Amino acid sequence: MKIKQTADLIKENVARVIVGKDDVIELCLVALLCEGHVLLEDVPGIGKTTLAKALARSIGCSFKRIQFTPDLLPSDVTGILYFNQKKQEFEFRQGPIMAQVVLADEINRATPRTQSALLEAMQERQVTVDVETMLLPRPFVVLATQNPIELEGTFPLPEAQVDRFLMRVALGYPSEPDENAILLRYEREDPLEALVPVVQASDLLAMQQQVKEVLVEESVRDYVVKVVRATRKHAAVELGVSPRGTLALYKTAQALAALRDRQFVIPDDVKYLAPPVLTHRIIISPQTRLRGRRPEEVMAEIVDTVPVPVEK
Repeated sequence: MKIKQTADLIKENVARVIVGKDDVIELCLVALLCEGHVLLEDVPGIGKTTLAKALARSIGCSFKRIQFTPDLLPSDVTGILYFNQKKQEFEFRQGPIMAQVVLADEINRATPRTQSALLEAMQERQVTVDVETMLLPRPFVVLATQNPIELEGTFPLPEAQVDRFLMRVALGYPSEPDENAILLRYEREDPLEALVPVVQASDLLAMQQQVKEVLVEESVRDYVVKVVRATRKHAAVELGVSPRGTLALYKTAQALAALRDRQFVIPDDVKYLAPPVLTHRIIISPQTRLRGRRPEEVMAEIVDTVPVPVEK
């Protein structure tokens, strides 16, 4: 199976619904190929939910949406064991987490207790209810959304939860021509309703295995490590990226190379992916925040300071 050709089919399909966001769609495909989770952080009405639905429909995966609210309970996410009086035995009623693509909408509106119900599912790909542990279907990807502007009545995600996301992506406002194209596309009908799968879940699982075979030359692997280690030494950073982040950058670089029809990773792949993969994993110092600097600026500065390996 040719990864680029298959990925192009998915991109074209999603682009029928999401206008002018090819770079965001590509990053989401990178996450899918790594079976990693994505935090979509942006203001309301940008298309975060629509993007998640379009991806799920394009790859023929089961899709469930969880609307996070302050009164949502962990059992509302994972499911419950209940006593069936007819059968006189306990049965498990599945929660919405038992799907292949799960949209956790406005995840920062739920209490920390409910947010933590996602931790085991995201990391271990299983859920435990009482004493029973159940494996989640594969592939399994969580696409979570949050509004970074409206903070009233929200519960910021703890570092342990944020670190479970492979990358954090912002869609941003569309350009003027793209916004015009959106009006024309949605003038008569919702294109999402007519979207059909272009690949199957089994195809995606096969592609995930193929991505692991993409070559990462020694100097490029060293470059990945040096970029991550630089986050731990920078004066503006209070807490740098963990080894989980190193592994995330390595795997996503392999996936991006495959999407761009290469059997090897180049340093530009690492530079391109460092901001979405690493920025949400660093904690900048209070003094840096007081100066008005954002983690994105610090991350860009870190990447620029690490020497790029050159071909000898």
